[in-house]
Amino acid sequence: MGTNTTHRANAVLLMLVRNSELEGALSSVMQLEERFNRRFGYPWVFLNDVPFTDDFMQKMSGAIAGPVSYGLIPREHWFQPDWIDEERAAANRAQMVADNVVYGGDYRNMCRFNSGFFYRHPLVRNYKWYWRVEPSVNFLCDTDHDPFLFMEENDKVYGFTITPYEWPLTVPTLWGAVKGEATTCLVDAQCCSTAGRVTEFTTTYPQYIAPNNAMDFLTDDGGETYNMCHFWSNFEIANMDFWRGEAYSKFFEHLESKGGFYYERWGDAPVHSIGAALFARKDQIHFFDDIGYQHPPFMHCPRHQTVRKERNCSCSPFGSFDYNGYSCLRKWELVARI
Repeated sequence: MGTNTTHRANAVLLMLVRNSELEGALSSVMQLEERFNRRFGYPWVFLNDVPFTDDFMQKMSGAIAGPVSYGLIPREHWFQPDWIDEERAAANRAQMVADNVVYGGDYRNMCRFNSGFFYRHPLVRNYKWYWRVEPSVNFLCDTDHDPFLFMEENDKVYGFTITPYEWPLTVPTLWGAVKGEATTCLVDAQCCSTAGRVTEFTTTYPQYIAPNNAMDFLTDDGGETYNMCHFWSNFEIANMDFWRGEAYSKFFEHLESKGGFYYERWGDAPVHSIGAALFARKDQIHFFDDIGYQHPPFMHCPRHQTVRKERNCSCSPFGSFDYNGYSCLRKWELVARI
């Protein structure tokens, strides 16, 4: 099928990737090109904290028929800020490793970059929409419609496929920074000592909270505590102007000032999820049930047999994470219906 160039959104396919991840990156890109982008010809942007090698760029460009750009992340957007107390941060990393927290000793620069900086990069600054793609993921169904145009035409801002629980040890004071309620101190006693005694974001900036928002997806007790539900951000189709907007910008600045990306391990998934749930209407968040996707160990397969047949899906709903005990999809469906 030829490329559809009659009407496209102002959108980009975006991957943050290391040179060493070339094989997995090629696998993801070739699948998405075959399953979706050969029909539409959207550009790709690849970002790295070090320069891409000639080998990476040559092999990647050879796998993509359309426009491709390679960018270096500015140092100030990637590395730990100088004002972070490294002794305190190192002690907390060591504790997470001792507690067997997944990526407990790593991952922080990437989480901070994806939370507050990727949409500012010069190579994506002029785009409105992005589809986040990671190395070594699988696209399990043909996508013969344009999800960017669907989002734009239906006033959506954020789309997801998988929604698990976050590991509580990575975000013990995140909800306190959002709501200001007392927070259970799981890692950092120094940081927790004042939790709940200060006015936090939603109290300081009530004007940013959207009417008919999805707060109830994030909490089971009216906002007292965070239930750890989040949209898994390794797959996102979303509006970068939403992240660039005043509400989310103020929110990220507030979180950044807390140091939780380094003193704990605040992930971009809960940060994006809280931002989307609070600053967008819940009807502006979309579950892409028709896009088959796998990021090991979790997989989403379209639930309806007709969709799976029409989209030539190579998956079974019996292996889907949707209604696994660790999935928050039931919670989302309940909140979305109300």
